[in-house]
This record gives sequence, structure tokens and C-alpha cells, in this order.
Amino acid sequence: MTAPSRRSIVILCGIALVVVLLANAHLVYVATSSQPRCVAHAKAGEQPVSPGVFTAAQPSC
Repeated sequence: MTAPSRRSIVILCGIALVVVLLANAHLVYVATSSQPRCVAHAKAGEQPVSPGVFTAAQPSC
């Protein structure tokens, strides 16, 4: 076998970089375009909260 040429290594690195950039762009898109559903949680001030039960700092719903 022959050693891979410098050109093929640069092309493979470029392809890998494009894949990583597209994956990150997709994550940013999904994070900014989606909104999680409201879930039941203990609300501060409404009921006594027992130790180990967490509440949302500023719930949006």
C-alpha cells in the first residue's frame, strides 16, 4: 500500500470539518426553534416543598 497523499488527507479533514459545522448548526437551530412542553413541578410558595424536591427558578408556564 502507498501512503495517502497530502491532498487526500486535506480533503478528508475538510469533509470532517464540514460535518462537524453542519451538526453544530443543526443543534443551534433546534435549540432556538423548539420550546419544551410544560411539565408538572412543585411551584415555590404554593405548597410546602419537601427536601429533595426541586422547583423551577422562573417557570414560564
